[in-house]
Amino acid sequence: MTEHRAALHWKRTSSDFAYDTYNREHTIAFKNGSIVVPGSAAPEFKGDGTGADPEEQFVAALSACHMLTFLAVAARKRLAVDTYDDDARGHLEKGKDGKFRVTSVTLRPRVRFGADTNVDSPTLDELHRLAHNGCFIANSVTTTVTVEPQS
Repeated sequence: MTEHRAALHWKRTSSDFAYDTYNREHTIAFKNGSIVVPGSAAPEFKGDGTGADPEEQFVAALSACHMLTFLAVAARKRLAVDTYDDDARGHLEKGKDGKFRVTSVTLRPRVRFGADTNVDSPTLDELHRLAHNGCFIANSVTTTVTVEPQS
C-alpha cells in the first residue's frame, strides 16, 4: 500500500465573505511543495479561470493514469512508444438526485510508436483495454470512462 499527499492552501483575499464575491483561487502543492499547481473554481462556479479547476484535475488524473498504465503495458510487451497525446474531456451533470457529478470522461489518446514498432488496430485496442483495466484511478471512480483511440 502507498500513501499519496496533496497540500491545499486557500486564503481569503476579498474584503467580505459573501458567496458571490469570495475568491476561489488556491494552490495545491505536491512533493513537499516542490510542485505547486494553481487552482480555482470553474468560471461557471465563480472562479476566475486562472487555475485548474477540480473537474479538470479529475479528467487529467484519469488521462494521466491511463497513459502511464498504457506505457507500462507497452514497455512490458517491448512495443516502443515515441509519443502519447490525449484530448480528454469530462462532462459535469446534475444527477436525478440533484447533485452535480462528473458522469463521463472520454479519453482520446493518440499514440505514435517507434519506427521499428508495428502495431495493428486490434493490438492497439488490446493495449488500451489492458491500460483501462489496470488504471488505479479509473478503478476508483463510478464515472463512465470511455477510450476512443485516435489515429
